[in-house]
Amino acid sequence: MKNIDEKEKKLIDTLQKLKDINIRDNKEIDKVNILKNQKNQLEIEKDQIIKSLQGLEEENLKLKSQLNELKKDYEISKRKENKFTEKIDELNQETDSLLEEIDKWQM
Repeated sequence: MKNIDEKEKKLIDTLQKLKDINIRDNKEIDKVNILKNQKNQLEIEKDQIIKSLQGLEEENLKLKSQLNELKKDYEISKRKENKFTEKIDELNQETDSLLEEIDKWQM
């Protein structure tokens, strides 16, 4: 954004110089032509920067969306992992309980 502001300031300065120039001789006309060319170049650069910025903003939105999807997938995976761990713990407890029962029966 700073770059766009700088270019816009240069453009405004150039336009002001154009207004201030007294067009009475060829040197002044040449200066005007140079300033017009500079103005046109700055406008082209400004348009390119704006397009680039828009592209970056779109890419940023896409990446944010992808990040949110990854976060959701991670949370789902984490919940599944926790449930699986709980089931394993339950099975371990049941196994321990069964082993104790078997030990009791064997005595």
